[in-house]
Amino acid sequence: MSKTLTTAALVGAVAASFIGHADEAAAMEKEKCFGVSLAGANDCAAGPGTTCAGSSTVDYQGNAWTLVDAGTCAEIELPAMADGSARMGSLEALERDLPQS
Repeated sequence: MSKTLTTAALVGAVAASFIGHADEAAAMEKEKCFGVSLAGANDCAAGPGTTCAGSSTVDYQGNAWTLVDAGTCAEIELPAMADGSARMGSLEALERDLPQS
C-alpha cells in the first residue's frame, strides 16, 4: 500500500511541476510590438540616435517597440491618426509617427 501511495505522490509532484512550467512559459510569451507606446514609455529600439528603453519622443512612434503578450499586437486599441485613418500596432517597424528632425 505504501508503495502505491509513494508512486501516486511522485506522479502528482511531476504533474504539478509540468503545469507550473507551462504557466510560466505562457506568461513569458511576449513579442515586440511597434507603434503602440507613448513617448518615453517604449521598451527599446526607438530609431536612429536613440539609446533604448524610454527614448521614444513621439506617442505611438512607429519605430519604437514595447513587449506585449504574444498574439495581441494588432488588437491593441489606439487612437486614430490626425488624418482620421486607423492606427495599429505592428510586428515590424513602421514609417508613421516618427519624430520630426
